[in-house]
Amino acid sequence: CAAAKTRQHPRLLRHIPACYTGTTSFLLRLQAWPANGAFTLFVELRVEAASRAARLSAGGASPVSVAELAVAMAYTTQFRSAITGVHSSKCCKAFTAAPSPRGRSHTCNVRAQATTDGTDIPRRTMLSSAVALGAATMLPYTAPFAAKANKVLSSDWEEVELPVDKGVVLLDIGFTGSDPNHGFLLGTRQTLLETFDGGNTWQQREIEAARDEGFNYRFQSISFSGDEGWIVGKPAILLHTNDGGKSWERIPLSAKLPGAPLVITALPGQPGQAELTTDQGAIYVTNNKAYTWSAAVMETVDATLNRTVSSGISGASYYEGSFSNIARSPNGDYVAVSSRGNFFMTWTAGQEYWLPHNRPAARRLQNMGWTPANQLWLSTRGGEVLINSKSGIQEEDYKSSGLNSRGFGILDVGFLNADIAYACGGSGSLFKSVDGGKSWKRDKATDNVAGNLYAIKFFKGNGFILGNDGI
Repeated sequence: CAAAKTRQHPRLLRHIPACYTGTTSFLLRLQAWPANGAFTLFVELRVEAASRAARLSAGGASPVSVAELAVAMAYTTQFRSAITGVHSSKCCKAFTAAPSPRGRSHTCNVRAQATTDGTDIPRRTMLSSAVALGAATMLPYTAPFAAKANKVLSSDWEEVELPVDKGVVLLDIGFTGSDPNHGFLLGTRQTLLETFDGGNTWQQREIEAARDEGFNYRFQSISFSGDEGWIVGKPAILLHTNDGGKSWERIPLSAKLPGAPLVITALPGQPGQAELTTDQGAIYVTNNKAYTWSAAVMETVDATLNRTVSSGISGASYYEGSFSNIARSPNGDYVAVSSRGNFFMTWTAGQEYWLPHNRPAARRLQNMGWTPANQLWLSTRGGEVLINSKSGIQEEDYKSSGLNSRGFGILDVGFLNADIAYACGGSGSLFKSVDGGKSWKRDKATDNVAGNLYAIKFFKGNGFILGNDGI
Protein backbone atom coordinates (compact mmCIF):
# COMPACT_ATOMS: atom_id res chain seq x y z
CA CYS A 1 0.00 0.00 0.00
CA ALA A 2 1.05 3.61 -0.39
CA ALA A 3 2.06 4.13 3.23
CA ALA A 4 4.30 1.07 3.30
CA LYS A 5 5.90 2.08 0.03
CA THR A 6 6.49 5.58 1.39
CA ARG A 7 8.37 4.18 4.39
CA GLN A 8 10.75 2.35 2.07
CA HIS A 9 11.25 5.22 -0.34
CA PRO A 10 14.26 7.33 0.84
CA ARG A 11 14.15 9.47 -2.30
CA LEU A 12 10.60 10.48 -1.45
CA LEU A 13 11.18 10.90 2.27
CA ARG A 14 13.88 13.49 1.77
CA HIS A 15 11.27 15.75 0.16
CA ILE A 16 9.32 15.94 3.41
CA PRO A 17 10.26 19.04 5.41
CA ALA A 18 8.96 17.84 8.78
CA CYS A 19 7.37 14.68 10.11
CA TYR A 20 6.27 13.79 13.62
CA THR A 21 5.21 10.49 15.10
CA GLY A 22 2.08 10.10 17.18
CA THR A 23 -0.71 11.49 15.03
CA THR A 24 -4.00 12.68 16.46
CA SER A 25 -7.48 12.18 15.06
CA PHE A 26 -8.35 14.03 11.88
CA LEU A 27 -10.84 14.20 9.06
CA LEU A 28 -9.64 13.20 5.59
CA ARG A 29 -11.27 14.57 2.47
CA LEU A 30 -9.85 13.51 -0.90
CA GLN A 31 -10.66 15.00 -4.29
CA ALA A 32 -9.00 13.70 -7.45
CA TRP A 33 -9.75 14.24 -11.12
CA PRO A 34 -7.90 14.25 -14.46
CA ALA A 35 -8.01 17.50 -16.39
CA ASN A 36 -5.86 18.28 -19.43
CA GLY A 37 -3.50 15.49 -18.51
CA ALA A 38 -3.06 16.71 -14.92
CA PHE A 39 -3.72 14.52 -11.91
CA THR A 40 -4.43 16.42 -8.70
CA LEU A 41 -4.92 15.22 -5.14
CA PHE A 42 -6.24 17.31 -2.28
CA VAL A 43 -6.05 16.12 1.31
CA GLU A 44 -7.66 18.13 4.10
CA LEU A 45 -6.70 17.31 7.66
CA ARG A 46 -8.31 18.56 10.83
CA VAL A 47 -5.79 18.01 13.57
CA GLU A 48 -7.01 18.28 17.15
CA ALA A 49 -4.79 20.27 19.52
CA ALA A 50 -2.20 21.08 16.85
CA SER A 51 -0.46 24.39 17.42
CA ARG A 52 -0.01 25.34 13.77
CA ALA A 53 -0.91 24.08 10.33
CA ALA A 54 0.49 24.67 6.88
CA ARG A 55 -0.67 24.38 3.32
CA LEU A 56 1.91 22.61 1.19
CA SER A 57 2.17 22.65 -2.57
CA ALA A 58 4.41 20.28 -4.52
CA GLY A 59 4.61 19.34 -8.16
CA GLY A 60 6.41 17.25 -10.69
CA ALA A 61 5.92 13.70 -9.41
CA SER A 62 4.38 10.72 -11.15
CA PRO A 63 0.71 9.91 -10.42
CA VAL A 64 1.68 7.12 -8.04
CA SER A 65 4.31 9.24 -6.30
CA VAL A 66 1.70 11.95 -5.80
CA ALA A 67 -0.39 9.61 -3.67
CA GLU A 68 2.67 8.58 -1.69
CA LEU A 69 3.78 12.14 -1.16
CA ALA A 70 0.31 13.16 -0.02
CA VAL A 71 0.27 10.28 2.46
CA ALA A 72 3.62 11.34 3.88
CA MET A 73 2.49 14.96 4.11
CA ALA A 74 -0.72 13.87 5.80
CA TYR A 75 1.28 12.79 8.82
CA THR A 76 2.90 16.19 9.15
CA THR A 77 0.33 17.02 11.79
CA GLN A 78 2.20 18.94 14.48
CA PHE A 79 3.86 22.25 13.60
CA ARG A 80 5.68 24.53 15.99
CA SER A 81 6.20 27.12 13.28
CA ALA A 82 5.52 27.50 9.57
CA ILE A 83 7.37 25.09 7.29
CA THR A 84 9.71 26.85 4.93
CA GLY A 85 9.26 24.66 1.89
CA VAL A 86 9.01 21.28 0.24
CA HIS A 87 11.67 20.16 -2.18
CA SER A 88 10.42 18.63 -5.41
CA SER A 89 11.34 18.53 -9.07
CA LYS A 90 9.45 21.77 -9.56
CA CYS A 91 9.07 24.97 -7.56
CA CYS A 92 7.22 24.43 -4.29
CA LYS A 93 5.82 26.81 -1.72
CA ALA A 94 4.28 26.55 1.74
CA PHE A 95 1.97 28.94 3.56
CA THR A 96 0.73 29.06 7.13
CA ALA A 97 -2.96 28.26 7.42
CA ALA A 98 -5.39 29.91 9.81
CA PRO A 99 -7.05 28.05 12.70
CA SER A 100 -10.40 26.43 12.04
CA PRO A 101 -13.55 28.37 12.99
CA ARG A 102 -14.18 26.00 15.87
CA GLY A 103 -10.98 27.19 17.51
CA ARG A 104 -10.19 23.73 18.87
CA SER A 105 -8.16 22.53 15.92
CA HIS A 106 -6.16 23.63 12.93
CA THR A 107 -6.55 22.57 9.32
CA CYS A 108 -3.60 21.27 7.31
CA ASN A 109 -4.30 21.54 3.58
CA VAL A 110 -1.98 19.36 1.54
CA ARG A 111 -1.92 19.86 -2.22
CA ALA A 112 0.22 17.68 -4.47
CA GLN A 113 -0.04 17.85 -8.24
CA ALA A 114 1.52 15.79 -11.02
CA THR A 115 1.31 16.31 -14.75
CA THR A 116 1.60 13.54 -17.32
CA ASP A 117 2.54 13.92 -20.96
CA GLY A 118 -1.07 14.74 -21.83
CA THR A 119 -2.46 11.22 -21.79
CA ASP A 120 -5.60 10.84 -19.72
CA ILE A 121 -4.95 8.97 -16.51
CA PRO A 122 -7.09 5.80 -16.34
CA ARG A 123 -9.95 5.94 -13.91
CA ARG A 124 -8.67 2.77 -12.24
CA THR A 125 -5.32 4.41 -11.51
CA MET A 126 -7.03 7.44 -10.02
CA LEU A 127 -9.39 5.39 -7.85
CA SER A 128 -6.69 2.97 -6.67
CA SER A 129 -4.53 5.90 -5.59
CA ALA A 130 -7.49 7.37 -3.70
CA VAL A 131 -8.24 4.06 -1.98
CA ALA A 132 -4.58 3.56 -1.04
CA LEU A 133 -4.39 7.07 0.34
CA GLY A 134 -7.54 6.66 2.38
CA ALA A 135 -6.43 3.29 3.78
CA ALA A 136 -2.97 4.59 4.61
CA THR A 137 -4.37 7.16 7.04
CA MET A 138 -5.27 4.27 9.35
CA LEU A 139 -1.62 3.17 9.60
CA PRO A 140 1.04 4.56 11.95
CA TYR A 141 3.81 6.42 10.16
CA THR A 142 7.32 6.88 11.47
CA ALA A 143 9.69 9.20 9.66
CA PRO A 144 13.46 8.58 9.75
CA PHE A 145 14.03 12.06 11.12
CA ALA A 146 12.14 14.90 12.77
CA ALA A 147 13.23 18.34 11.62
CA LYS A 148 11.30 21.29 12.95
CA ALA A 149 10.72 24.46 11.02
CA ASN A 150 13.47 27.05 10.70
CA LYS A 151 13.34 30.19 12.81
CA VAL A 152 13.78 33.46 10.92
CA LEU A 153 16.23 35.74 12.74
CA SER A 154 16.53 38.59 10.23
CA SER A 155 16.31 39.34 6.54
CA ASP A 156 19.76 37.77 6.17
CA TRP A 157 19.73 34.83 8.56
CA GLU A 158 17.51 32.07 9.87
CA GLU A 159 18.23 29.40 12.45
CA VAL A 160 17.99 25.92 10.95
CA GLU A 161 16.53 23.22 13.17
CA LEU A 162 18.65 20.07 12.97
CA PRO A 163 17.98 16.47 14.05
CA VAL A 164 21.03 16.37 16.36
CA ASP A 165 21.70 16.35 20.08
CA LYS A 166 22.31 19.71 21.73
CA GLY A 167 25.83 18.73 22.71
CA VAL A 168 27.00 18.37 19.10
CA VAL A 169 29.52 20.90 17.76
CA LEU A 170 29.23 21.46 14.01
CA LEU A 171 32.61 21.72 12.31
CA ASP A 172 32.31 21.85 8.51
CA ILE A 173 29.86 21.91 5.62
CA GLY A 174 30.27 21.13 1.93
CA PHE A 175 28.19 20.81 -1.25
CA THR A 176 28.73 18.63 -4.28
CA GLY A 177 30.00 20.25 -7.45
CA SER A 178 27.29 18.73 -9.63
CA ASP A 179 24.31 19.78 -7.48
CA PRO A 180 24.62 22.99 -5.43
CA ASN A 181 21.57 21.95 -3.36
CA HIS A 182 23.08 18.62 -2.27
CA GLY A 183 25.43 18.87 0.66
CA PHE A 184 26.70 17.42 3.93
CA LEU A 185 27.17 18.82 7.43
CA LEU A 186 29.81 17.43 9.81
CA GLY A 187 30.39 17.56 13.53
CA THR A 188 31.37 15.84 16.72
CA ARG A 189 29.85 12.54 17.92
CA GLN A 190 30.15 11.16 14.40
CA THR A 191 27.52 13.63 13.21
CA LEU A 192 26.78 13.56 9.48
CA LEU A 193 23.70 15.27 8.03
CA GLU A 194 22.59 15.47 4.40
CA THR A 195 20.52 18.07 2.54
CA PHE A 196 18.93 18.10 -0.89
CA ASP A 197 17.41 21.60 -0.78
CA GLY A 198 20.41 23.88 -0.30
CA GLY A 199 20.48 23.55 3.49
CA ASN A 200 16.88 24.41 4.37
CA THR A 201 16.26 20.93 5.78
CA TRP A 202 18.64 18.19 6.86
CA GLN A 203 18.38 14.50 7.64
CA GLN A 204 20.69 12.18 9.50
CA ARG A 205 23.03 10.03 7.49
CA GLU A 206 25.07 7.07 8.64
CA ILE A 207 28.13 5.68 6.88
CA GLU A 208 28.58 1.98 7.37
CA ALA A 209 32.30 2.27 6.65
CA ALA A 210 32.72 4.65 9.60
CA ARG A 211 31.21 2.28 12.14
CA ASP A 212 33.99 1.12 14.43
CA GLU A 213 33.37 -0.40 17.82
CA GLY A 214 34.90 1.71 20.56
CA PHE A 215 35.29 4.88 18.46
CA ASN A 216 33.07 7.93 18.18
CA TYR A 217 34.59 9.91 15.34
CA ARG A 218 34.81 13.66 15.17
CA PHE A 219 34.22 14.45 11.49
CA GLN A 220 36.44 17.46 10.92
CA SER A 221 36.53 18.47 7.24
CA ILE A 222 34.71 17.76 3.97
CA SER A 223 35.48 18.78 0.39
CA PHE A 224 34.03 18.05 -3.06
CA SER A 225 35.24 18.40 -6.64
CA GLY A 226 32.28 17.50 -8.80
CA ASP A 227 30.79 14.32 -7.37
CA GLU A 228 34.09 13.21 -5.83
CA GLY A 229 34.25 13.96 -2.14
CA TRP A 230 36.45 13.41 0.90
CA ILE A 231 35.91 13.46 4.67
CA VAL A 232 38.56 13.37 7.40
CA GLY A 233 38.17 13.15 11.14
CA LYS A 234 39.59 12.21 14.54
CA PRO A 235 40.71 9.59 15.48
CA ALA A 236 42.36 9.40 12.09
CA ILE A 237 39.78 8.44 9.47
CA LEU A 238 39.50 9.11 5.74
CA LEU A 239 36.32 8.58 3.70
CA HIS A 240 35.95 8.87 -0.09
CA THR A 241 33.01 8.97 -2.50
CA ASN A 242 32.78 9.01 -6.30
CA ASP A 243 29.00 9.38 -6.57
CA GLY A 244 28.15 12.56 -4.70
CA GLY A 245 27.90 10.87 -1.32
CA LYS A 246 25.50 8.05 -2.18
CA SER A 247 28.17 5.62 -1.03
CA TRP A 248 31.34 6.16 0.99
CA GLU A 249 34.50 4.05 1.13
CA ARG A 250 36.88 4.09 4.06
CA ILE A 251 40.53 4.41 3.08
CA PRO A 252 43.16 3.24 5.61
CA LEU A 253 45.60 5.80 6.97
CA SER A 254 49.04 4.96 8.28
CA ALA A 255 49.42 4.72 12.05
CA LYS A 256 52.64 6.71 11.61
CA LEU A 257 50.81 9.72 10.19
CA PRO A 258 52.27 12.78 11.99
CA GLY A 259 49.30 14.35 13.71
CA ALA A 260 45.56 13.97 13.22
CA PRO A 261 43.88 14.89 9.91
CA LEU A 262 42.52 18.41 10.14
CA VAL A 263 41.79 19.64 6.58
CA ILE A 264 41.04 17.75 3.36
CA THR A 265 40.82 19.49 -0.02
CA ALA A 266 39.47 17.86 -3.18
CA LEU A 267 41.65 19.20 -5.98
CA PRO A 268 40.15 20.10 -9.36
CA GLY A 269 41.28 18.48 -12.55
CA GLN A 270 41.76 14.76 -12.88
CA PRO A 271 39.70 12.52 -10.55
CA GLY A 272 41.41 11.10 -7.48
CA GLN A 273 43.37 14.23 -6.51
CA ALA A 274 43.30 15.53 -2.94
CA GLU A 275 45.45 17.32 -0.38
CA LEU A 276 45.49 16.27 3.28
CA THR A 277 46.82 18.42 6.14
CA THR A 278 47.30 17.35 9.77
CA ASP A 279 47.31 19.37 12.97
CA GLN A 280 51.11 18.95 13.15
CA GLY A 281 51.65 20.55 9.78
CA ALA A 282 52.10 17.50 7.57
CA ILE A 283 50.80 18.03 4.02
CA TYR A 284 50.24 15.05 1.74
CA VAL A 285 49.04 14.97 -1.87
CA THR A 286 47.49 12.10 -3.81
CA ASN A 287 46.52 11.80 -7.47
CA ASN A 288 45.29 8.20 -7.43
CA LYS A 289 42.39 8.18 -4.95
CA ALA A 290 44.65 7.83 -1.91
CA TYR A 291 46.40 4.65 -3.02
CA THR A 292 49.66 6.53 -2.53
CA TRP A 293 50.56 9.86 -0.95
CA SER A 294 53.53 12.16 -1.46
CA ALA A 295 54.77 14.52 1.25
CA ALA A 296 54.78 18.21 0.33
CA VAL A 297 56.60 19.27 3.54
CA MET A 298 59.98 17.75 4.29
CA GLU A 299 60.02 18.20 8.08
CA THR A 300 57.58 18.42 10.96
CA VAL A 301 56.60 21.72 12.53
CA ASP A 302 58.44 20.75 15.71
CA ALA A 303 61.64 20.25 13.74
CA THR A 304 61.19 23.58 11.97
CA LEU A 305 60.69 25.45 15.23
CA ASN A 306 63.64 23.75 16.91
CA ARG A 307 65.79 24.71 13.95
CA THR A 308 64.60 28.33 13.88
CA VAL A 309 64.22 28.91 17.61
CA SER A 310 66.94 31.57 17.50
CA SER A 311 65.24 33.46 14.67
CA GLY A 312 63.33 35.75 17.02
CA ILE A 313 59.89 34.10 16.76
CA SER A 314 58.15 34.83 20.03
CA GLY A 315 56.87 31.71 21.77
CA ALA A 316 58.51 29.25 19.40
CA SER A 317 60.78 27.86 22.09
CA TYR A 318 57.74 27.01 24.19
CA TYR A 319 55.87 25.36 21.36
CA GLU A 320 53.86 22.36 22.45
CA GLY A 321 50.93 20.59 20.86
CA SER A 322 49.77 21.41 17.37
CA PHE A 323 47.96 23.86 15.12
CA SER A 324 44.54 24.98 16.32
CA ASN A 325 43.43 26.30 12.91
CA ILE A 326 44.61 25.81 9.34
CA ALA A 327 43.25 27.68 6.31
CA ARG A 328 44.01 27.06 2.64
CA SER A 329 43.72 29.76 -0.01
CA PRO A 330 42.24 29.00 -3.46
CA ASN A 331 45.75 29.10 -4.96
CA GLY A 332 47.12 26.54 -2.49
CA ASP A 333 48.83 28.70 0.15
CA TYR A 334 48.40 27.77 3.82
CA VAL A 335 48.27 29.75 7.06
CA ALA A 336 48.12 28.08 10.47
CA VAL A 337 47.72 29.38 14.02
CA SER A 338 49.70 27.70 16.81
CA SER A 339 47.60 25.98 19.44
CA ARG A 340 48.64 28.57 22.02
CA GLY A 341 47.99 31.45 19.64
CA ASN A 342 51.39 33.06 20.26
CA PHE A 343 52.55 32.94 16.60
CA PHE A 344 51.47 31.72 13.16
CA MET A 345 53.07 29.88 10.26
CA THR A 346 52.67 29.95 6.48
CA TRP A 347 53.45 27.56 3.66
CA THR A 348 53.32 27.90 -0.12
CA ALA A 349 53.78 25.24 -2.77
CA GLY A 350 57.45 24.47 -3.36
CA GLN A 351 58.62 25.27 0.18
CA GLU A 352 60.24 22.42 2.07
CA TYR A 353 59.02 23.59 5.47
CA TRP A 354 56.63 25.99 7.19
CA LEU A 355 57.75 29.57 7.85
CA PRO A 356 57.04 30.94 11.37
CA HIS A 357 55.85 34.53 11.90
CA ASN A 358 55.48 36.72 14.96
CA ARG A 359 51.91 37.73 15.65
CA PRO A 360 51.20 41.37 14.72
CA ALA A 361 48.88 41.93 17.71
CA ALA A 362 49.45 42.11 21.44
CA ARG A 363 46.76 39.55 22.21
CA ARG A 364 47.09 35.91 21.22
CA LEU A 365 45.73 34.80 17.88
CA GLN A 366 42.42 33.01 17.56
CA ASN A 367 42.08 32.32 13.83
CA MET A 368 43.35 33.34 10.41
CA GLY A 369 42.15 33.10 6.84
CA TRP A 370 41.96 34.73 3.42
CA THR A 371 39.93 37.52 1.87
CA PRO A 372 38.67 37.31 -1.74
CA ALA A 373 41.61 39.60 -2.64
CA ASN A 374 44.06 36.97 -1.30
CA GLN A 375 44.88 39.06 1.77
CA LEU A 376 45.39 37.47 5.15
CA TRP A 377 43.03 38.36 7.97
CA LEU A 378 43.46 37.43 11.62
CA SER A 379 41.34 37.56 14.75
CA THR A 380 42.55 37.71 18.34
CA ARG A 381 41.26 36.27 21.58
CA GLY A 382 40.39 39.79 22.64
CA GLY A 383 37.95 40.25 19.77
CA GLU A 384 40.11 42.27 17.38
CA VAL A 385 40.21 41.73 13.60
CA LEU A 386 43.22 42.78 11.51
CA ILE A 387 43.63 42.57 7.73
CA ASN A 388 46.90 42.58 5.82
CA SER A 389 46.92 45.39 3.28
CA LYS A 390 49.38 43.37 1.18
CA SER A 391 48.32 40.45 -0.97
CA GLY A 392 49.78 36.99 -0.39
CA ILE A 393 52.05 35.90 2.44
CA GLN A 394 55.36 37.50 1.51
CA GLU A 395 54.70 41.00 2.91
CA GLU A 396 52.99 41.98 6.14
CA ASP A 397 51.17 45.24 6.87
CA TYR A 398 48.28 44.43 9.22
CA LYS A 399 45.75 47.11 10.06
CA SER A 400 43.02 46.95 12.69
CA SER A 401 39.45 47.08 11.38
CA GLY A 402 38.06 48.69 14.51
CA LEU A 403 35.60 45.90 15.34
CA ASN A 404 34.09 46.30 18.82
CA SER A 405 33.31 42.77 19.94
CA ARG A 406 32.27 43.73 23.51
CA GLY A 407 35.01 41.49 24.86
CA PHE A 408 34.00 38.31 23.03
CA GLY A 409 36.61 36.52 20.98
CA ILE A 410 36.16 36.47 17.20
CA LEU A 411 36.28 32.83 16.13
CA ASP A 412 35.91 33.16 12.36
CA VAL A 413 35.48 35.61 9.49
CA GLY A 414 33.73 34.77 6.22
CA PHE A 415 33.44 36.77 3.00
CA LEU A 416 30.35 36.61 0.81
CA ASN A 417 32.14 38.74 -1.79
CA ALA A 418 34.80 41.44 -1.92
CA ASP A 419 32.60 43.85 0.07
CA ILE A 420 30.26 41.91 2.35
CA ALA A 421 31.78 39.94 5.23
CA TYR A 422 30.66 38.52 8.56
CA ALA A 423 32.58 37.86 11.76
CA CYS A 424 31.27 35.52 14.46
CA GLY A 425 32.29 34.62 17.97
CA GLY A 426 31.32 33.74 21.51
CA SER A 427 27.79 34.01 22.96
CA GLY A 428 26.16 34.38 19.57
CA SER A 429 28.24 37.40 18.55
CA LEU A 430 27.82 38.38 14.89
CA PHE A 431 29.16 41.40 13.02
CA LYS A 432 28.75 42.57 9.43
CA SER A 433 31.00 44.59 7.13
CA VAL A 434 29.98 46.11 3.79
CA ASP A 435 33.37 47.56 2.89
CA GLY A 436 35.56 44.49 2.73
CA GLY A 437 36.31 44.36 6.46
CA LYS A 438 37.48 47.94 6.94
CA SER A 439 34.62 48.65 9.36
CA TRP A 440 32.06 46.50 11.18
CA LYS A 441 28.62 46.82 12.71
CA ARG A 442 27.00 44.48 15.18
CA ASP A 443 24.32 42.23 13.69
CA LYS A 444 21.69 41.70 16.40
CA ALA A 445 20.05 38.80 14.58
CA THR A 446 21.88 36.22 16.71
CA ASP A 447 21.71 37.98 20.07
CA ASN A 448 19.27 35.37 21.38
CA VAL A 449 21.18 32.40 19.98
CA ALA A 450 22.42 30.50 23.02
CA GLY A 451 25.80 29.26 21.89
CA ASN A 452 29.18 30.05 20.42
CA LEU A 453 29.48 30.56 16.66
CA TYR A 454 32.64 28.90 15.38
CA ALA A 455 32.72 28.99 11.59
CA ILE A 456 31.25 30.87 8.61
CA LYS A 457 31.04 29.29 5.15
CA PHE A 458 29.67 30.70 1.89
CA PHE A 459 28.66 28.68 -1.18
CA LYS A 460 27.55 30.60 -4.28
CA GLY A 461 25.70 33.25 -2.31
CA ASN A 462 24.37 31.00 0.46
CA GLY A 463 25.94 31.43 3.86
CA PHE A 464 26.14 29.09 6.86
CA ILE A 465 27.30 29.77 10.42
CA LEU A 466 28.21 26.70 12.47
CA GLY A 467 28.36 26.54 16.25
CA ASN A 468 28.03 24.38 19.32
CA ASP A 469 24.85 22.78 20.67
CA GLY A 470 23.76 21.90 17.14
CA ILE A 471 23.69 25.51 15.88
